Amino acid sequence: MISNVEYNWRRLNGERLEPSIKEAVIRTIEKERAAGNKLKVCIGSDSLDRAGVVEFATVIVFLREKKGGFMYISNDKMTQKMSIKERMISEVARSVEIAYGLCDILDRYKIELEVHADINTDPAFKSNTALKEAMGYILSMGFVFKAKPDAFASSSCADKCI
Repeated sequence: MISNVEYNWRRLNGERLEPSIKEAVIRTIEKERAAGNKLKVCIGSDSLDRAGVVEFATVIVFLREKKGGFMYISNDKMTQKMSIKERMISEVARSVEIAYGLCDILDRYKIELEVHADINTDPAFKSNTALKEAMGYILSMGFVFKAKPDAFASSSCADKCI
């Protein structure tokens, strides 16, 4: 944990990942490699403001080339009033933090990584106010950036886990 966010990782079925997300990712990569699968990893976050309680979901999506995929999930909550722009940047910060924590492992195994932002590229949408900052943040960290409609890890996967 780098920030003040405590990540409690689990599988979609609720099974907790122990002892750490890094160990779980290494075990996952080695298991998938042994099964002959080529992986790609996409990391994204989404949030929902419910009367001043902001709920976040962050996901690590493992895509098997031509064989589907699966994800690991972490949820947390904050009691804080946030503008839409602050919320979007908080989502991106969570995704970047996880990507940064895992990039040495993914580099070692030569696994492609994308960071997905739940931000609309259409200026008609409120989330668009954070697009330039989010894109700059992700790209400056050296990660591949995806926004809506291509950001399925955040806009579909994390969205379903809030």
